[in-house]
Amino acid sequence: MACQWRLQQWWKKANHEAIEVEAYPRFVRKGFTPFNPFELARRTEEVVSRQGARKYTAFYCVGVYGGISTSYTVGCCLRCVFCWVDFSRDFPERCGEFYTPEEVARQLIENARRKHVPRLRISGGEPTLCKHHLLAVLERVEPTGYAFILETNGIPIAADEGYAAELARYHCVHIRVSLKAGTSEGFEARTGAQGGFWELPFVAVERLLAAKADFHVAAMTDPRLMPRTERAALLARLRRAGYSGWVEEEVCDAYRSSIKRLQEAGWDLF
Repeated sequence: MACQWRLQQWWKKANHEAIEVEAYPRFVRKGFTPFNPFELARRTEEVVSRQGARKYTAFYCVGVYGGISTSYTVGCCLRCVFCWVDFSRDFPERCGEFYTPEEVARQLIENARRKHVPRLRISGGEPTLCKHHLLAVLERVEPTGYAFILETNGIPIAADEGYAAELARYHCVHIRVSLKAGTSEGFEARTGAQGGFWELPFVAVERLLAAKADFHVAAMTDPRLMPRTERAALLARLRRAGYSGWVEEEVCDAYRSSIKRLQEAGWDLF
C-alpha cells in the first residue's frame, strides 16, 4: 500500500516534469507521441532485469482461473489506456524487488500448496519480457505438476522468432495472448505504441500456431473502446492468421488504475 501511495504521488509529479514522458513513456495523454514498442521493451528490460533476476512487487493467490498462485511482475512494453495493472507499470524503476528464478518458482509453489490451488502464473506487467528469466522459472515449474498460465500481449514473442517454440517445449504452460486492437489507428490510440506495429500480436499468434503451443486468444473488444467495425476487422485478421479457436472477449473494469489512465488519455468510460 505504501508503494501504491508513492506511485500516485509520482504520477502527480509527472504532470510537471516533461522528462517523465520524453525520456521514458509513462502513460498516454492527449496529443502523446507514439513510441516504438520494441524500444520500450528493451529499455524496460534494462530497468527490471539484473543478472538473471527480475523485479516483482508481490506474490499472492487469487480466485481467477479456478484458483491460482500469482507473482506480480514489474514492467511492460505497451501503455494501454484500459490497463488494470498498478502504477508500477509506469514507474518500473521506483517499485518492486529483484527475485531470481529459483525464488520466484519457490514462492509460487509454496503459496499454491498453502492455499491448495492447482495453477501458477506471472501477471502484472508483461511476463514475456526478460525471456531468460521466464524460461528459467518454467524449467523449475515443469517437473512439479502445476499448470502455468502465461499472460502476454504478444509483442516479445513477435520480436523473437524462436520464442514461441521455446515456450511450446513446456507442457505445463497455457498461454493467453491478449489483443488490443484490430486496426493501426485503434492500436496507436489505445496502447500508445506506433500504429505500424499493430499486427505484432497477430504475428505472435501465427508463431504459436506454428509451434503447436497450447494457447488461446483474448481481446479487449469492449464496445466503449472498440468500434464494432474494428472488432470485425480483428476477428478477420485472426482468421487470416489461421486461428479458429475461442476468443475471450474482455470488458474494461473500473479499477482505480484503469480510471486514471483513461482520464489522462481523454476517454470518458466511467
